[in-house]
Amino acid sequence: MNDPSHGKPRRHLHVWHGVSVCVGMVIGAGIFSTTPIAAANMASSTGLLLAWAFGGAMSLAGALCFAEMAAAFPDAGGDYVFLYKAYGPRLGFLFAWSRFAVIHTGSMAMLAFVFGDYLGQVIDLGTHGSAIFAALIVVALVGVNLAGIRFGIHTQVALMSVVLFGLASVGAAGAWISVHGLPPARPAYPAGVEPATHLGTALVFIFLAYGGWSDAATLSAEMRDGERGIKRALLLGMATVTVLYLAVNWALLRGLGLAGLAVTDAPAAELMLRAFGRPGQLLIVTVVALTSITVLNALLIAGARTTYAAARDTVTLRKLGRWHVLRGTPPAAIVALGVVALLLVGFGAFTRQGFATMVDYLSPVYWFFLTLSGGAFFVLRHRYPRVRRPYHAPLYPALPLAFVCGSLYVLYSSLAHVKIGAVTGVLVMLVGVLLLLPMRFVAHEQG
Repeated sequence: MNDPSHGKPRRHLHVWHGVSVCVGMVIGAGIFSTTPIAAANMASSTGLLLAWAFGGAMSLAGALCFAEMAAAFPDAGGDYVFLYKAYGPRLGFLFAWSRFAVIHTGSMAMLAFVFGDYLGQVIDLGTHGSAIFAALIVVALVGVNLAGIRFGIHTQVALMSVVLFGLASVGAAGAWISVHGLPPARPAYPAGVEPATHLGTALVFIFLAYGGWSDAATLSAEMRDGERGIKRALLLGMATVTVLYLAVNWALLRGLGLAGLAVTDAPAAELMLRAFGRPGQLLIVTVVALTSITVLNALLIAGARTTYAAARDTVTLRKLGRWHVLRGTPPAAIVALGVVALLLVGFGAFTRQGFATMVDYLSPVYWFFLTLSGGAFFVLRHRYPRVRRPYHAPLYPALPLAFVCGSLYVLYSSLAHVKIGAVTGVLVMLVGVLLLLPMRFVAHEQG
């Protein structure tokens, strides 16, 4: 008898499912928190919009490179498999550990607290109310994804629709203010006050808002259209994100002005209040809370697959590398990811650290491995020249080289910008080096 808990992913997902994960991974509560910090580090509104357009262009370049690698090496591990094949199992495992302990679970805990903070404004449970709500949403989404990939992915599509509606509402608020000829709330800085201009710092937060698109590659082995499915998902997803981000930033600048955007803590809520009054403000508060759930769910979908793929390739952690065929999920990996996220929620409740600290914690590790993934593009083309590539990234080698150079710049900026948070994140990543010492790996199938 076949055991349904032991199997491989099946190709049963449409392009729209991949787009929903890509958009859901990228568009999150971060866009509502990063825009003021980016604005505070730019000298003009035009410069800010160009920086956001540059972030979208660089992310699209990365998506094109990942589309080729994902089409040539379809696997639930996504960029883990690219790093494994390019640099070997030990660096692949270090990436999987870093995503497990720093990137995904840290992001999950951060977004769970965003959800808890917003819900806590409606339902007051006291000092630890935010942490209680954060823990509850993590547990709930673990249960959703354990129920099966169709339940989890359909939840993602539904939540993404709410997020898109919220961003469209922000754009509509800017259009409403423009049509009625209202001036920006604070069009310029007071006389004698000059804004700080730090492009590198602004790009760290802009690229954070764009971050997460690479995780859609984890669905490459489950796309029905094995030829072009993952390419279409990545391209459509990033094109959608870039257009929405530019529209949202234009609306915020039109309604608040560069100086007003730079000093607010809740730009979308302030804009909606100015355009549509209290109902508009309550609407966007609800959307931000639901946005947190959307990204949390997408992180759980993609993160569990990386954990599954890494455990599958080791002897020590094989129990985490089991795939339940009937449910279309790696259940042990989902539970493990949820447990670590809950531990980080508890840690966050104890330390009371904020959004900027989590950016410090995540960014250097994230951009270190994304830079290595960009380099893996060249290695894989050289090492596996005969592997069939249904899709080729254009403008080779200029496009992937531009992506690697851009990633290196953001990595440098994140290390120059962050202090204690960066050290903590790097130290947690290096714990994976100690875990590597007794680790035994199984032979990986050659592409």
